Amino acid sequence: MKQRHKVLFQQLESYRGNIINVLENITEEQSEIVPKGFNNNIRWNMGHILLDQYLWIEALTKEKSEVPEQFNYWFGFGTSPANFNADTPSFHELKELLKIQPAKIREAYSNRLEEEFPTVEMGMYTIEQVLIRTIFHEGMHLQAILDIKKFI
Repeated sequence: MKQRHKVLFQQLESYRGNIINVLENITEEQSEIVPKGFNNNIRWNMGHILLDQYLWIEALTKEKSEVPEQFNYWFGFGTSPANFNADTPSFHELKELLKIQPAKIREAYSNRLEEEFPTVEMGMYTIEQVLIRTIFHEGMHLQAILDIKKFI
């Protein structure tokens, strides 16, 4: 594996670790609160981070990931906690899925980071490029979680 790819996975794991650390002292009940002025809660942001990474890889590779289709209904772009139902993963379930996702992505795609696919949004055509984009996106949602946490 190239050094830059090692660094990419280290960053993916490190940034995800930052999110997990922020979630450590949050309860299931707190994860459900949508503060005034916000559209979503911490639980939604967690599911959205998880889904986004898989959706971008799917969009590029046209290969189905392991994320259940129902995640699009609960956590996809434009959704909200109003879409949640009894089957929606809990705060704790999402936290565990977030913990293991970087290793799963590394295992599945570490040997394919430079494989070229038809270009998707923003001119991306490799899994490496998509992962860089999803790390940026994850940072935006980390800030949303931190902002919500201030209000709960």
